[in-house]
Amino acid sequence: MGYIGAHGVETLKRYRYSGQDHSVVAKYVLQPFWSRCVTLFPLWMPSIRPTLTQLPLGGSILPMDYFSSYTRLLMLLMFEALALGSTLMCGRFTFCFWVIAAVPFYLATWEHFFTNTLILPLINGPTEGLMLIYLSHLFTFLTGAEWWAQDFRKSIPLLSWIPLPFIPDMPLYIIVMILMILFAVIPTIGSNISNVQKVVDARKGSMVLALAMLLPFIALLTGVAVWSYLSPSDIMRNQPHLLVIGTGFAFGYLVGRMILAHLCDEPKGLKTGMCMSLVFLPFAIANALTAKINAGIPLVDELLVLFLYCAYTVGLYLHLAVSVVHEIKDALGIYCFRITRKEA
Repeated sequence: MGYIGAHGVETLKRYRYSGQDHSVVAKYVLQPFWSRCVTLFPLWMPSIRPTLTQLPLGGSILPMDYFSSYTRLLMLLMFEALALGSTLMCGRFTFCFWVIAAVPFYLATWEHFFTNTLILPLINGPTEGLMLIYLSHLFTFLTGAEWWAQDFRKSIPLLSWIPLPFIPDMPLYIIVMILMILFAVIPTIGSNISNVQKVVDARKGSMVLALAMLLPFIALLTGVAVWSYLSPSDIMRNQPHLLVIGTGFAFGYLVGRMILAHLCDEPKGLKTGMCMSLVFLPFAIANALTAKINAGIPLVDELLVLFLYCAYTVGLYLHLAVSVVHEIKDALGIYCFRITRKEA
């Protein structure tokens, strides 16, 4: 099936990317470094390839570069959540760390859909967030992974001197997760909603309709949560990596469809199209429910269901990614991985 209509093809030719990165690290460290590093690569290779930057912020960025940049960041978000979960030895909470990363990402894409400008604040996930994660990996090399999994009073002895009777014993990674939600996720969500509210009010639009674009993502998280709760084999505890991979690719499809609708100015049918990534969840939930009437044994083995879930979402996402790249390439008359067409 085609993802870009005739109107979208014409819109792609007029598209101009707009983005601002206020990160001090990006401005004074990363950008100067890549500006020099990129000169080491041949001119036929687009600059976005050797830099491996996740988000393009220049006005001359092509739609294909924009789409592929988000594709790379989606994969980085998913696999880095898996790596962080392994480093912190947090088991089922690996999925929670992925959600903490996915929520601001989706809200930022949603905000960009309405404001037409991607604004990265002074401290943001693609720069400082990833830098802190990489530092946590390095720190774990020095302390050992058990440091994160034991009670936070043992990990940080200074806190054991402070009387905290109202806080029960809990692993340090739980404290980290709570702090991330309070000081990173919630403020970011508030900023995203506020910025969209201003744009919607200026256009005299409906904020309810704008918020409706969040429903597919909410449905995805709700569906996975219900499946995990009903699961007789406790998939979130025993198979967190497969659950993150399957849900991560479903999330990638949601974000990809929203980005494409923004690039092509084709929002009609967007929410319906996004729901393609949710089709498998009712079957998974129904299979988990069969265990309630079958002595705790589901109709289909849940590990097999989980593999099928991953296969479905991976296939759906890859179809979107490959098809869109080819359609953008044909619409703009360019080649992928090459700046211009070869002359005949």
